[in-house]
Amino acid sequence: MLRLPQIIRNLFLRLEGLFGVLFQTISNLVGNFFGFFAKLFGFTSSGYFLESDQAQAIKQASAKQPIEKAQDNTAKIPATNRRRSNAKIDDYYLNMARDVKKN
Repeated sequence: MLRLPQIIRNLFLRLEGLFGVLFQTISNLVGNFFGFFAKLFGFTSSGYFLESDQAQAIKQASAKQPIEKAQDNTAKIPATNRRRSNAKIDDYYLNMARDVKKN
């Protein structure tokens, strides 16, 4: 490998690592800043986006109703598909193998 492309690749890898560390630190600072205000206004409570208990009780009661299943009256026939013997094809390949063996 030529030295110049190797040096350029290593330089870009090191710059990428440096920017990754710097931007991770900056993103953590921004996240902590907005996280403080989210906690202050109560956006982090788990029940904030949930519906009221009364609406959830109605949904749970309606979901518990049994579902009727229609019975299938058709007779179940077991599928047993046997392969036909391919005697003609088998004989053809056996004869071909014998001819090759003879020659």
